[in-house]
Amino acid sequence: MVDVAAPPSGAGAPPHWDTSAFFPGLDSRELALASEQVVADLARLRASFDEHGIRGGERRPVTDADVTAVEAALPALNALMERSRLVSGYVHAHTTTDASDAEAARLASRLQADLAPVATLVKRLEAWVARVGAAALVERSAVAADHAFWLQRAERAAAHQMSEAEEDLAAELGLTGGRAWQKLHADVTARLVVEVPGPEPGRCRVLPMAAARGLATDPDAAVRRAAFDAEIAAWETVAVPLAASLNAFKGEANALNRRRGWSDSLDPALHDNNVDRATLHAMQAAVLASLPDFARYNRAKAALLGHPSGALPWWDLLAPVGRGRRFAWPEATHAVGEAFATYSPKLAGLVQRAVDERWLDAEPRPGKVGGAFCMPVEGDASRVLVNFDGSFDSVQTLAHELGHAYHNTNLAGRTALQRRTPMALAETASIFCETVMVQAGLARATDAATRLAILDTDLAGATQVVADIHSRFLFERALCAERDRGVLSVERLCELMTGAQQSAYLDGVDHDHLHPYLWAVKGHYYTAYYNWPYTFGLLFGTGLYASYRRDPDQFRQGYDDLLSATGLGDAAELAARFGIDVRDEAFWAASLDVLRGRIDDFCALAEAAPPPGPS
Repeated sequence: MVDVAAPPSGAGAPPHWDTSAFFPGLDSRELALASEQVVADLARLRASFDEHGIRGGERRPVTDADVTAVEAALPALNALMERSRLVSGYVHAHTTTDASDAEAARLASRLQADLAPVATLVKRLEAWVARVGAAALVERSAVAADHAFWLQRAERAAAHQMSEAEEDLAAELGLTGGRAWQKLHADVTARLVVEVPGPEPGRCRVLPMAAARGLATDPDAAVRRAAFDAEIAAWETVAVPLAASLNAFKGEANALNRRRGWSDSLDPALHDNNVDRATLHAMQAAVLASLPDFARYNRAKAALLGHPSGALPWWDLLAPVGRGRRFAWPEATHAVGEAFATYSPKLAGLVQRAVDERWLDAEPRPGKVGGAFCMPVEGDASRVLVNFDGSFDSVQTLAHELGHAYHNTNLAGRTALQRRTPMALAETASIFCETVMVQAGLARATDAATRLAILDTDLAGATQVVADIHSRFLFERALCAERDRGVLSVERLCELMTGAQQSAYLDGVDHDHLHPYLWAVKGHYYTAYYNWPYTFGLLFGTGLYASYRRDPDQFRQGYDDLLSATGLGDAAELAARFGIDVRDEAFWAASLDVLRGRIDDFCALAEAAPPPGPS
């Protein structure tokens, strides 16, 4: 099997990415050798840990031998992580674009098994750091000083470890436990197709789930409603195995959290994101205060679309209003490049590089995962997956993911351990780039209908990240609590989901037409509290954009440095570089005020718009 750059299916067709720059193919000798090298590196690292006595124990003073040990361990772990990132990324590029690729699935499974011991070794290193003290190592070693934040974080993490044998067993069982359930969800949802009724009576289009969900932005109200009803029917057919999967995953996570001494299922996510409770509480308080404003936006949109209930049914949350345009693929990349050029030539140049080097996989197709992501692979090169449907929303998604790619270029000079950016900060560049895209579009808008369409696309996305993600947070809190008392049925999962949606969307959505199966849609629930970091990213990125507008030249001088340092400090410390106090509710409220201003603009334009025609 040889990876050949896929030819376009038509002029300007959304592309498939090219992975041949990394390895010739899944069955190539080069990939096999690199995979073997990963296993060999891991064996050497384990031997080095044994030789230097890197494991937990009673607290003791640091010694010269410990300095030698840390200066051997950190470079070796960095090298292992670099090599495994390349191999895993290459295989992941195949499994996410073709769920039926049996060879890619086999290699992915083998890699997971080969790399499972890395987690145990990292925990051994964390326990050893706690034993001798991070501060003492940093004081005695330049290598340790370069990784001071990681070592300090490791020392804190060691307080939440089981015994070495238990952690080793948990890592091994995870291959047939949590990771297997996560893979089942990905496989089932990637293969799921939807029978959407066509315009002719009795005729249906059979679409991948990602393509069917993309019809939520179709200009035709009947198409949106039909696609939503068909989507719900499709989720019903796989709800039982997906409920079993989610129950099993959360049951395992709850058990491990208890064994590791976490008091709450949220605590590990806060630790992983380098965010404290005070910061989360400040942000959540500001979010709760803003929910009536997002409901106001949804009611104004419902009036524009002619809904007599005064609220939006779920299938119209992303419905286009105003004079939106559809984009051919070349127009989309050009629009993103033009917008990025308003910030800097370097940012704009990344778009052209991504096109020229074929980083992008944009065509929705059967077997390809839904949604979008950006994956760093080697050096400063990334691969970006989107499911492009021609809407401005999908152009915004492209800008978002290319923001991640820009972040990756700034992290490239760091070691693997220094690059470990938590999700809350990983969204910094992507949200900033989305904001740049919106502002560029508004600056070019010459009439009210175009401005209305741009504001709507932006606010629909912001509503997803503030209101919808708040609903997901509420759902996950309830799910984790109830899972401790037993298995949740499909019906109960749907009840929790719709209850959370009602609490978050208030009277902005029609409570008779919600999305009860959103728990099945989102693979995010297979990472603990994957949801709220998006809200953090949106509001932090919005706050950074406000800093940029106040003093563009000074901001540019520090922005790339901030992006390169997102693995080197906690969120509060990094935010302080720009004079931001993330523990202060006022910061989050100020970022939300920017969105409230756009809601005010939208509502004024909507009120002045001509009344809707018959739907």
